[in-house]
Amino acid sequence: MKAYVLHAVNKLQYDDINKPDCPDGWAIVKVKAAGICSSDIARVFTKGTYHFPTIPGHEFAGIVDSVSSEEDKGLVGKHVGIFPLIPCRECPQCKDKHYEMCAHYDYVGSRRDGGFAEYVAVPVWNLIPLSDAIPFTSAAMLEPLSVALHAAKIADIQKGQSVGVIGTGMIGICAAQWAKCLGADIVDVIGRNEAKRNLVEKAGLNYIIMTEQKENCQFDVVIEAVGNPKSIDLAIQSVSPGGTLVLMGNPSGDISLSQNTYWRILRKQLLLKGTWNSSYDGKNPSDWTEVVEALEKKEIKVEHLISHCFDQDNLKEGLDLMFLHKEPYCKVMTVWNK
Repeated sequence: MKAYVLHAVNKLQYDDINKPDCPDGWAIVKVKAAGICSSDIARVFTKGTYHFPTIPGHEFAGIVDSVSSEEDKGLVGKHVGIFPLIPCRECPQCKDKHYEMCAHYDYVGSRRDGGFAEYVAVPVWNLIPLSDAIPFTSAAMLEPLSVALHAAKIADIQKGQSVGVIGTGMIGICAAQWAKCLGADIVDVIGRNEAKRNLVEKAGLNYIIMTEQKENCQFDVVIEAVGNPKSIDLAIQSVSPGGTLVLMGNPSGDISLSQNTYWRILRKQLLLKGTWNSSYDGKNPSDWTEVVEALEKKEIKVEHLISHCFDQDNLKEGLDLMFLHKEPYCKVMTVWNK
């Protein structure tokens, strides 16, 4: 099969390799669509994965090609999304089924081979069966959609509240959509320039440019979806006294706050929350099952967030586009096994 194998930092090769083995309780998924996450850019170009060689890619969907256990035979041929975190099931968080906070997790696409390949090995527990009505490209966005929903739920958004989301990447825009679904009266997405206005407004959301944001423009809840000191400073400025700030953006480096910014947290008596990943518990209700239901009912819009789509042979073009910021983008998608 063909796969993009990371042999070292900035050394990604499109190799011919063997199909993965299928241990007991696992399945082989034939990949049909795989999204490129900003974390994939760091893994490929600057930070690397946890070991080499590794196949990156954790946002993907496909068709079950084979399974190891007779009891799972009914899954073969099914369309599936994939929860990429493989919990240890032994730590205190796992015992409480907070698998997203597992202390010793494995992860498809960073700690083990992932979705930038024609076939991937995945535990059956991590498969989310989908109706054929959900396009594979939408199904490949289940992971960022679930992360965005998790952040909106952690924010404990109440009906009638105002919500500001800082960041115009896919997860930021989706978090704003979820905030609206959860009953927020006002939802504004805050960005740096005009480049993403059309994408945001197509999702039925209001758009504010960062330079327009004033001290008196404050929200009951702010979700920060960028992860740099400037955006975090803006987020703290933008929360109303007594409000809630949810930090979701992955930091690209160390974060430091000025004394003045830190004082705002204290004097406003802010409730500060962090979020990472999403809740999942197999077939039981979770962020992932809620996202699937919302997609089936068309309660959330995602296909228009795909700004670029590449064939599997051209995945490196998508990586370069994002790494070099060649042009504005939202979700960069790849399609496989056409």
